[in-house]
Amino acid sequence: MGKPLKVGIVGCGAIIAQYLANFRRLDQIQLVAVADLDPARAQAVADDYDGVRAVSVDELLSAEDVDLVLNLTIPAAHAEVALKAIAAGKSVYGEKPLAATTEEARRVLDAAREAGVVVGCAPDTVLGTGIQTARKAIDDGLIGAPIAASATMVTPGHERWHPNPDFYYQPGGGPLLDMGPYYVTALVTLLGPVVSVIGAASHTRNERTIGSGPRQGGKVPVNIDSHVTGVLVHASGALSTLFMSFDAVKSKSPNIEIHGERGSLVVPDPNHFDGDVQLFSLGAEDWETLPVSAGYVDSGRGFGIADLAATPQGMEPRAGGALAYHALEVMESVLESAHKGTAVAIESTVERPGSVELTVLAEQADALQSK
Repeated sequence: MGKPLKVGIVGCGAIIAQYLANFRRLDQIQLVAVADLDPARAQAVADDYDGVRAVSVDELLSAEDVDLVLNLTIPAAHAEVALKAIAAGKSVYGEKPLAATTEEARRVLDAAREAGVVVGCAPDTVLGTGIQTARKAIDDGLIGAPIAASATMVTPGHERWHPNPDFYYQPGGGPLLDMGPYYVTALVTLLGPVVSVIGAASHTRNERTIGSGPRQGGKVPVNIDSHVTGVLVHASGALSTLFMSFDAVKSKSPNIEIHGERGSLVVPDPNHFDGDVQLFSLGAEDWETLPVSAGYVDSGRGFGIADLAATPQGMEPRAGGALAYHALEVMESVLESAHKGTAVAIESTVERPGSVELTVLAEQADALQSK
């Protein structure tokens, strides 16, 4: 309450650099410790970040000065690390997905509830000006009642640039579970919870070739569906279509489109925090770019933790565990539907997260101080 949230990070892989850059800008967060299975990686972070110590995972989880554990491990380890942190009395904020399966994710949420700690989860991109400006346009009635949406993510595969892409092609990875959290979380933020899904999926190659780094030319086995499509039925009646691929080359389609009775929106890439929102109104002659009107300005990875720190006690964070669980169940159910060939009902639901007023960094700090 008015004091920085003291954070320890488990996992010092590629994604940590983005968090560290933003932690340096966020007065609400004080990074105190880092840990990794490779001690040298943790030490490298500590050497470059004043006031941070490199420790073992067990030491970090038991540290009295760690309030929240930021879990940046691979998806298969998300639940294990989160449960250990919760058992140590720590709140947890994880990279997406919340866990490799909904069963594991439910254990995390149940344990957190029993321990009285908070669970947050990426993506926090939905808190930026791109998705939030689109949400405000919908809430203000600029497109009328939403009818449908489409979400498209096409890439020939992360092995082309990632030096250690193995986990992308194992259970817990794949285009849907890797990139789908950005799109599904955005769709739920924009259109509300999902009640059922229909899916289809394909698997085109049994191995991938690493394209960069010291393992360049090495082979990675593929044990997931590498191309997935799905239809999400929202509780509002709107229908969203997903197209997630590690097989195709490129798409010229917008990342997300939302269509309503009186207009259509082009929503920017949900893997980014900003971007233009375009509106085509019924009877208009061309698209118009809407002014930035909502969301955290100039935000990045880690803002979800700062938002969590400013959330009143007892309230679910905007980038919270309940939303992450719902998104994970939606994605898991799309894959289940693809394998069964039938529609799958979604058992969980979640309240549409609260909107974010247009907020610059200084105002965000002031909001935390006033809590």
